[in-house]
Amino acid sequence: MSIPAKPRRRTKAEQREGTLAQILDAAEYLFGLRGLYGVTLKEIAVQANVHTSHLHYYFEDKRAIFDAVFARRADVTADRRSAALDQYMAAHPSKPTVEGILRAYIDTDLDLYITGGDGWRNYAALGAQVAMTPKWGAKLFDTHFDPVVLKLIDLLGRALPECPREDIFWGYHFVAGALVQTLARTGRIDVLSDGMCRSDDFDAIKARMARFLAFGFEGICRDRAGARAG
Repeated sequence: MSIPAKPRRRTKAEQREGTLAQILDAAEYLFGLRGLYGVTLKEIAVQANVHTSHLHYYFEDKRAIFDAVFARRADVTADRRSAALDQYMAAHPSKPTVEGILRAYIDTDLDLYITGGDGWRNYAALGAQVAMTPKWGAKLFDTHFDPVVLKLIDLLGRALPECPREDIFWGYHFVAGALVQTLARTGRIDVLSDGMCRSDDFDAIKARMARFLAFGFEGICRDRAGARAG
């Protein structure tokens, strides 16, 4: 009978990486519940099951932890959406549709919350909070998401060549609001619908959101064009 091999001991680098991941996961969960100012370093340490000294080893202060938590997944979703937009336009170079572009942008993001587990759902709540925070919250979004948002707006302009650019920007503003409400998962629709709809049902949201918003883009641009012609 063969003797089972001993489990390989983790290197110090792997141990440090594991501890850092524990800290970021714990902070992500707590920040998603109570925001930057509602969480203490001690609470993060307890949630991560580490000593507070570990937090100071990796980070200068609580804000540095928050920024690291936000950046960790922000860059992933921004890159995925940018790639999805590129793939969609490569497949539809001459006749892109508003709905097709929005599906590439929105559905790619929703897929992360559908399949990514608790970590991505915690990040969704955190992202909604940051999006609604003036000044420094908006700055975080500017830093991580401006390139993909501007790409989206440019592509929507190609699908709606007669639409004034200001209306494309307003349309994106409404897209962002719908996404923030979705990611926040406040439970309000659960109550209003008496349980018929659930704010955490990302599959149901994915089936409807891009198409709903596409009609909005097309309607406002058509109406505004008609008003100019009249």
